Amino acid sequence: MRLNGQIIQSYFVCKKQTWFLLNYVSMSHESDLIIKGRLINEKSFSREKKNIIVDDIVIDFRKENDGKLVVFEIKKSQKIINAARWQLLFYLLYLKERGIDASGVLVFPREKKRENLYLTPEIEKKFRRIFYEMGKISRLKNPPRAERKRYCKKCSYYDLCWV
Repeated sequence: MRLNGQIIQSYFVCKKQTWFLLNYVSMSHESDLIIKGRLINEKSFSREKKNIIVDDIVIDFRKENDGKLVVFEIKKSQKIINAARWQLLFYLLYLKERGIDASGVLVFPREKKRENLYLTPEIEKKFRRIFYEMGKISRLKNPPRAERKRYCKKCSYYDLCWV
């Protein structure tokens, strides 16, 4: 099972979307919300080299702080902050498994907020459970039942779930 940040984030937002992503059902990523998020990413931290690709993950940008790598994830808002945290923690785990020790910073430029994140043994243990659950989701013959949430109407998978 190949994972990336979008799949990890979806796990904390919608299990049905997770099933679609794990089973290579991808919808258009050109919605107004996606475009707005890209613009915020482009305009924020404009001096930084952005979208650093490491295998299957894309890190918004990185910096060195006292010889230690710090990876940054830029988000439009804190509406799904828990999912955003786990996405960035996944990047830290992914890098650690490749011998790279890093910390992370979750940034919300429009809200002028940021949050430092660190990978701990407890978080790594939680990831084992998450990966196990994701494996179960990916092996389902059909996607899990949709659960109506406040952001469903803005989701690119809306028509697959509700129409």
